[in-house]
Amino acid sequence: MSIFGKPAEPKDIELANIQSDSISAIAWSPVADLLAVASWNNEVRIYEVGPGGQNQGRAQYQHEGPVLCVAWSKDGTKVISGGADNAGRIYDLATGQSSQFAAHDAPIKCINWIDMPGQPMVATGSWDKSLRYWNLTSQTPVATVQLPERCYTMDVAYPLMVVGTAERHILIFNLTNPTTPHKSIPSPLKMQTRSIACFPDGTGYSVGSIEGRVAVQHIDEAKTASNFSFKCHRADQKGAGFKTGSQSVSAVNAIAGHPLGTWATAGSDGVINQWDYISRTRLKTWADLGGPITSVSFSHNGSFMAYAVSYDWSKGHGGNQNQPNKVMIHVCQEDEVKRRPKK
Repeated sequence: MSIFGKPAEPKDIELANIQSDSISAIAWSPVADLLAVASWNNEVRIYEVGPGGQNQGRAQYQHEGPVLCVAWSKDGTKVISGGADNAGRIYDLATGQSSQFAAHDAPIKCINWIDMPGQPMVATGSWDKSLRYWNLTSQTPVATVQLPERCYTMDVAYPLMVVGTAERHILIFNLTNPTTPHKSIPSPLKMQTRSIACFPDGTGYSVGSIEGRVAVQHIDEAKTASNFSFKCHRADQKGAGFKTGSQSVSAVNAIAGHPLGTWATAGSDGVINQWDYISRTRLKTWADLGGPITSVSFSHNGSFMAYAVSYDWSKGHGGNQNQPNKVMIHVCQEDEVKRRPKK
């Protein structure tokens, strides 16, 4: 222990042997400390993480194009992913085999496992402006829902599913009737939707945009007075050439919930913020993480936060100069992620 007070925080640990191209998505197993990492190099790799963040590769499988999304089955035995090869694939940890189960007419941007009563389903959202449901026993979708625009982001907390598309469309589904949106509304934010995360209890969701804002929305009309939005992932700009109050604005690339009920926002500014949306309090900021954060995810018991540092194309082709490409494991401390009492 330091004689000058609080000891230094342990350093975050980098995943070994990470993919050679940008990391598009990461996801923890819901039952074990296994982390799936999807990359633009066409691979999904699965890592086993030890108590202190030490890690080693466990398995990998291939798509025929960049992998854009990844998720787990609820029992942690399978990994599902979608990519620019227009295919959805499933990997079985027990057999070490992967196979295609889904197809679209354009890249699959979003994928989620859904524990429907009686039979699990997978939902895939694509840039072909469709949402499709699969029962994993057939390569023909059980149902297809036409979306108003390309699917950009999607999250599920059964029976709630929320889909965000281009042109700021938000579609809210009650999965007891999965083929018809319960509600379709414009985003409460003025700019392009980048990320969505459902509340764990399915009563609402948060949406992030490229303008450095997050909106917190409730499904129940009686609670709309509790909806609010706030600025984040912004930094004051001072000095010659900047007007008073000028700010740099960064996209909110990802939102991830912690088991204790708080959540993290990750930005193209290389910053992660941890929030208690109930007390409307920022709990922790991790800054200067080395580059844009493309994805963030908490482990099943909340002991780890994983985040991907990769170029996110927020500054176009010219911005992709000497950008790092890594996934880091942070050991969470209780005061970073625990809710605060309301003021």
